[in-house]
Amino acid sequence: MKLDWRASGLALREPLRISRSVMAERDAVTLTLDHDGHRGHGEVVTSVYYGLDVPRIQAELAEAQAELAELTPEEALRTDLPQAAPGVRAALDAALHDLLARKQGVAVHELVGAEPPGSVPTARTIGITSAEQAVAAATELVGQGFQVLKVKLGSGADELARVAAIREAAPGARILLDPNGAWEFEEAKRMLCAATEFDIDAVEQPIAPGTPDLLAEVAEASPIPVIADEDARTAEDVRRLGSRVHGINIKLPECGGIRAAREIIDTAEGFGVDVMLGCQVASSLGIAPAVHLCGMARWVDLDGHLLLAQDPWTGLGGENGLLRIAGRTGLGVRPA
Repeated sequence: MKLDWRASGLALREPLRISRSVMAERDAVTLTLDHDGHRGHGEVVTSVYYGLDVPRIQAELAEAQAELAELTPEEALRTDLPQAAPGVRAALDAALHDLLARKQGVAVHELVGAEPPGSVPTARTIGITSAEQAVAAATELVGQGFQVLKVKLGSGADELARVAAIREAAPGARILLDPNGAWEFEEAKRMLCAATEFDIDAVEQPIAPGTPDLLAEVAEASPIPVIADEDARTAEDVRRLGSRVHGINIKLPECGGIRAAREIIDTAEGFGVDVMLGCQVASSLGIAPAVHLCGMARWVDLDGHLLLAQDPWTGLGGENGLLRIAGRTGLGVRPA
């Protein structure tokens, strides 16, 4: 196989503020695998949080290049991918699935034996902002057709005032909360009890990652379903948590791709734990692999491409709150 790549920038429509950072743009590296006239694509985005920048991505792809040159796509998919960052492995994994699915004339979900995703309601993120701006955003999004809103939160009881305002503005929407680990242990229990009056669907990673036993205690005390995010990056993490949380959030760029995600999903199902499919800010190419697994998820939060000022790929839709894969083969997306 031949591996090529190129780097480009992805600008957001507007800066996105979460509890630990503000993002206005990020870089993406698009990679292409060629074999016997067939081609597959994948994307890896930079991440300050995970220490992943363009030079590191390119260096890791260069290391993978020599190994992949000696393999067919089928062999590569049966072999452990190069020991690189999860985002790089996920992009290579996506390109392999895309190539093989196109070669067989099927969609990726068919290739991996997943249910066809159909029309999938996705959450749309509202960053940390004023209550007035949050209400305006919620009103606009519901008007566009979004049925699920994900609200980013910081620390402090006054954060719930914004949730209350959003609930009043969007009485029929499902609401997810995401403090990105900003709450302390006791604060999390208080906040979740107080938030019950707003009919919250679930909360992601309410406390900082690294203490899964404390997260499990929060989940046990919480009247709202608690979803592990950073504390459930691998199948082993999920086995450690067992059934002590209500859900796990799987982001393919953070677990290593479709193959790794399938193992995590199977492990979670064994414990009776529900699955959320989440994402980073990325183009439709970066979001597409997860969409093919949506038939296995209770919650879908795949709006990363909708946050961009200009998406360089197309084929997922989502502007009306519903994702739907347009292409019939491979990942189903194409350059815009």
